[in-house]
Amino acid sequence: MATFTNAPLDLRRLLQKLAVMFSLSVACVSVLYLLLGCCCLDSTESSPMGWDDNKTVLSVGEELSSTRRLPHALIIGVKKGGTRALLEFLRLHPDVRALGSEPHFFDRHYARGLTWYRSMMPKALNGQIVMEKTPRYFVTAETPGRIHAMSRDIKLIVVVRDPITRAISDYTQIISKTPDIPSFESLTFKNRSAGQIDSLWSPLYIGLYATHLERWLAYFPLAQIHFVHGERLISDPAGELGRVQDFLGLQRIITDKHFYFNKTKGFPCLKKPEGSSKPHCLGKTKGRTHPKIHPEVIQKLREFYQPHNLRFYQMAGMDFGWQ
Repeated sequence: MATFTNAPLDLRRLLQKLAVMFSLSVACVSVLYLLLGCCCLDSTESSPMGWDDNKTVLSVGEELSSTRRLPHALIIGVKKGGTRALLEFLRLHPDVRALGSEPHFFDRHYARGLTWYRSMMPKALNGQIVMEKTPRYFVTAETPGRIHAMSRDIKLIVVVRDPITRAISDYTQIISKTPDIPSFESLTFKNRSAGQIDSLWSPLYIGLYATHLERWLAYFPLAQIHFVHGERLISDPAGELGRVQDFLGLQRIITDKHFYFNKTKGFPCLKKPEGSSKPHCLGKTKGRTHPKIHPEVIQKLREFYQPHNLRFYQMAGMDFGWQ
């Protein structure tokens, strides 16, 4: 009789234990999900405008028919060339679905496999172009072969700018995070008295565009690589975006009506970014004031880069006009 009387109490205790076990199971699954990398995108390069990767609102029918696919196009470089601006401008196009963060799949997370990479992509409808940008791809030796193994037909976009200006911009970003590093001038030279440039210093090495392009041309024809003129992306964003849309086989929807020039930042801004009714510029990390570099150092760098630039012009079939 005593056992029958205590049955409701025992049942409550059992249910409480089951509830606690269920909560712990959910927590463990959540932690495992994070550890597997489903949320491990490079947060330092998330959209500075605060836009989500899957911000487009789909109807029920579109949601059911949309899928996560491997990218059709990649912005592969270069760092501090204008890749973030280009990506955000392209996201205005209704037929572009672009990942906001940098997945670094082909240079850092390749061992995770293509299934993981596909899971990072935003859902897209048939006919929409899926793309991502990771500027480090352009200068990483293994990436051309890895990308070619995924898709021989993928379209590649490279934003380039004057390698000296790019290097100073790169250094400016570095000192914003580690202000105690040596000066740009001292890092530029292996031996300043002899005028010997340290071409392996990352901000200078990235600007050896011909060296990096040579690796890509071993896997992809030039027709599959589109070069965006970084300086013109600032002075004429609509013109550069028009050529990119042509390259991607898209209708020219992004035009000069989408842009205005912000004199304070020195960059073009969007009059109406996707998902917003207000004008918006790139984040605070864009358009930093560059340190003044000694003219003698600039001249040495011009002499150093001149043959590399000329070779790049020949390989790319474009004269970018860098002095």
